[in-house]
Amino acid sequence: MTGPTHSAPGLSIRPDGVRQITRTLPEEVPVAITCNGSTQAVMMASPVDLADFARGFAWTEGYVTDLAQIESLEILAQGAGIEARLWLSDDRAEAIAARRRAMMGPVGCGLCGIDSLDQALRPLPQVVGSARISGAEAAAAADALRAHQPLHDQTHAMHAAGFLIPGQGIVLAREDVGRHNALDKLVGALLSDGIDPATGAVVLTSRVSVEMVQKTVIAGAAILIAVSAPTAHALRLAEAAHLTLAAFARGQSVEVYAHPNRIITGVADVA
Repeated sequence: MTGPTHSAPGLSIRPDGVRQITRTLPEEVPVAITCNGSTQAVMMASPVDLADFARGFAWTEGYVTDLAQIESLEILAQGAGIEARLWLSDDRAEAIAARRRAMMGPVGCGLCGIDSLDQALRPLPQVVGSARISGAEAAAAADALRAHQPLHDQTHAMHAAGFLIPGQGIVLAREDVGRHNALDKLVGALLSDGIDPATGAVVLTSRVSVEMVQKTVIAGAAILIAVSAPTAHALRLAEAAHLTLAAFARGQSVEVYAHPNRIITGVADVA
């Protein structure tokens, strides 16, 4: 099975001259997620933590609502890529049909393959997590996540999603070339480890798109912190779902755009 990185030769061209270099690059391979023998998605992903990816994807896409509904999970190397093969309980067949994906999508788009606009902008529940974090902890969250990105340190080309528990810092993180893949891996790891997403905050190294909000809310986390900006519609979804959305978490500053009541600032809470 393909490893997570690959060393490649190159030339460094600078004003002071040209020299040969070796650069560590991230691998990305087609990963097919199949449920009960039917392909639901083929995503370009990093070939690590794929069991977490499969579990998290099945959860955030609504295929399962309990890990017990996954009767078996295999990661199989195929000629053209890797298959994450899930067998789900019979009662999940309707959910699979409702959220069927069958087209390959690039790493930057998690919505490719959805065959209706209604599916792309599916209604979200309102999150009820009671976790609260300090403004200083929210501002430092992205920097704290950097200590949990070994593949990014090697390649400078990987996204990460981490889980922050107030007072404990980043307790779990996953990496991938795709930001939404990293988040699915994180959700799968949280579920496998028995960590309730409502007890902390999801931290992202990327911008906040519609799907990142959808996946965070479906996972059950009530706080989402990112190093970059949200899209306008992602913010609308966060507001409607009562998700605390913070962005531009860098150094000692952070900006909060939705439901700031879960961020402790030392001043009167804002509704």
